[in-house]
Amino acid sequence: MRMYDLIMKKRNGGVLCDDEINFMVNGYTAGKIPDYQMSAMTMAIYFQGMNEEETLALTMAMAKSGDMLDLSDIHGVKVDKHSTGGVGDKTSLALTPMVAAAGVTVAKMSGRGLGHTGGTIDKLESFSGFSTAMSEQQFRDNVNRIGIAIMGQTADLAPADKKLYALRDVTATVDNMSLIASSIMSKKLAAGADAIVLDVKTGSGAFMKEEADSFALAHEMVRIGNGAGRRTIAVVSDMDQPLGCAVGNALEVKEAIDALRGNGPDDFVELCMTLGAYMLVAGGKAENKEEAEKILAGVIQDGSALDKLAAFVEAQGGDKELVYHPERLPQAAIVQEITSPSDGYIQKIVCDEIGMCSLILGGGRETKESAIDLSVGLVLHKKVGDSVKKGDALATIYANDQTKLALAQERFLNAYLIDKTPVKKKPLIKGIVME
Repeated sequence: MRMYDLIMKKRNGGVLCDDEINFMVNGYTAGKIPDYQMSAMTMAIYFQGMNEEETLALTMAMAKSGDMLDLSDIHGVKVDKHSTGGVGDKTSLALTPMVAAAGVTVAKMSGRGLGHTGGTIDKLESFSGFSTAMSEQQFRDNVNRIGIAIMGQTADLAPADKKLYALRDVTATVDNMSLIASSIMSKKLAAGADAIVLDVKTGSGAFMKEEADSFALAHEMVRIGNGAGRRTIAVVSDMDQPLGCAVGNALEVKEAIDALRGNGPDDFVELCMTLGAYMLVAGGKAENKEEAEKILAGVIQDGSALDKLAAFVEAQGGDKELVYHPERLPQAAIVQEITSPSDGYIQKIVCDEIGMCSLILGGGRETKESAIDLSVGLVLHKKVGDSVKKGDALATIYANDQTKLALAQERFLNAYLIDKTPVKKKPLIKGIVME
């Protein structure tokens, strides 16, 4: 078998079989197939596409290119959740303890953020002492003991994807549905969960800007997951404005704690309840979404979800008292309101620009080596559809540097469109994909 022949076959619109895809992925991972041939293949795939069977085969080959986490000694159905990312997306911080408190085990691998805010791990490190560095045995023990653990992604998890994504990133071949879906799902399948619930974002703050593309990606990933024998459900949710109100690491942790106390922003709570309900259904704890939502409401009302977060934080070395006293989380030195320049209604928020404000303040990474300031960020007081008077607070900004504060404030005001015409609020949940 020669890579040259496979490139020609795909270039001419042919369908690659499982053996050919395995040969290609294994050879590239081992360094036997050079970058120039794999870049030719990804360009051929970009233009010719892949069918459902090819996409599943590519995903499985990448998943099996490194370690496949064995979670068989963890009790019950293991359910994982993945978000395609957005601004203010702190969902895992509240969702995972809710689901664990409801009796479904959550064994999750997460990464650090590169962009406007930190990833789940960075946010969790707002709890002093918290660490995701643990052995696989510790990871399994924690899940069995308290129902939840989050571990940093290991270097040996789907190494083919890491190598292939870096190549796609510099050869203009990132934007292909099969390649995007296989990249995401290869890591999820390698992480060993029995069921996967996906939060696929759509809008200006999302990777997929158009709703049709988001649904196409959701269908692609669900087909891969189900084809691999993992029950997979996707929720397509709006990211045309930040999720909730808080954008920034410790600020998002505080908002997640508010949600577990029953005081979270409506949109954030709605998303947590929706994703959590499908996680409970996938985990066999509820027959349908309505029954599952009642269970989730119960674990918030009786405080067990908040206690589960505290137990999880403590099990991974963090100070659990910060869960009950979030005012002790990292605090910025400068707190300033941004006020509205006019009367009217919030017509639009350029979502990714709000993320850039957090990045300017120091809440995200411009490079992998960048240090994150966990205390900075913004809390929005007005969102799309809200009425506003001149001088009303649009947001509170948290900073540790006056120059960065000024830059972020200017960018923030340019991201808000205020007009006299009332605007209808859009639904948060765009749809559910199960096949």
